[in-house]
Amino acid sequence: MNRRCTLHADGGWPRVILLLGLVVVGCSDAGPRSYQGYAEGEYVRVAAPVAGRLDLLAVQRGAAIKAGTTLFMLERAAEEAARMEAARRVEKAEAQLADLNKGSRPDDLAALAARQAQAEADLDLAAIQLQRQERLVATRTATREGLDQARATYRRQQARVAELAAQLRSARLPARVDQIAAAAAELEAARAALVRAQWQLDQKTVAATVTGVVDDTLYVQGEWVPAGNPVVSILPPENIKVRFFVPESILGNLRLGQSVDLACDGCGSPIPAQISFIAPQAEYTPPVIYSRENRTKLVFLVEAIPDPADATRLHPGQPVDVTLR
Repeated sequence: MNRRCTLHADGGWPRVILLLGLVVVGCSDAGPRSYQGYAEGEYVRVAAPVAGRLDLLAVQRGAAIKAGTTLFMLERAAEEAARMEAARRVEKAEAQLADLNKGSRPDDLAALAARQAQAEADLDLAAIQLQRQERLVATRTATREGLDQARATYRRQQARVAELAAQLRSARLPARVDQIAAAAAELEAARAALVRAQWQLDQKTVAATVTGVVDDTLYVQGEWVPAGNPVVSILPPENIKVRFFVPESILGNLRLGQSVDLACDGCGSPIPAQISFIAPQAEYTPPVIYSRENRTKLVFLVEAIPDPADATRLHPGQPVDVTLR
């Protein structure tokens, strides 16, 4: 910090007395404090969680992109086939569950109804024959053996009619509760497998999660990309900040949120920013700060974040002058 002192002397005194009578009557700041710093960026490195060959690189270095823009696509033939297989398994499980809930087919129901009608007709015939045998036995023109046989035939036909009626009622009902529950569980498992297959397919196409500038592309089309390896590096404007260093003597005057002005070559008007971080520990002046006077002194790191609209005027690594307001 530069300071300017103003000297005054009373007039009318001899020159020697005048020189001896100079008095320091005041000192004032030469201007606002200014410190050297540099711009820095925190990059968003975009990767796919699955491996594959890079089939499409949709952006280039230096391109301005928005969130949601497709960045790259990996080969996806195996994932598409797995997704189709999972979809067919869901269709099969749905059809099986629907079939269990519907009961027998109409033709099967019609066949059971016809057999029941035939059994009822046989029962009517057996009832007539039983009545005839009862009359013959009453007139003693037939033996009781024939009557017993007619009664047995009648009861057998009654049981047959009851059996077919029960089969028809059962055929109209859906499957048992346990079978339906098992089929429903199979359907849920098939749907979960479809969701997993769709997720794996979606991971082969990667879109930007932030708006910014493409700083670098790390692979070219045709290369194999391991899972988790970044393919595109993006610098959002809100991730640009300025780092500068201040001596311990003014540390107590700084606070988070304090306004500062940033200046750099070719930046035009000063860029407003706010202090976002003050280091709790001292460190030696880093080599990037080319100040002979401060090179061996302990300083504190301070970071300031400019408004995203103005941050586009700064570039990582660019020297910046920071003026405290």
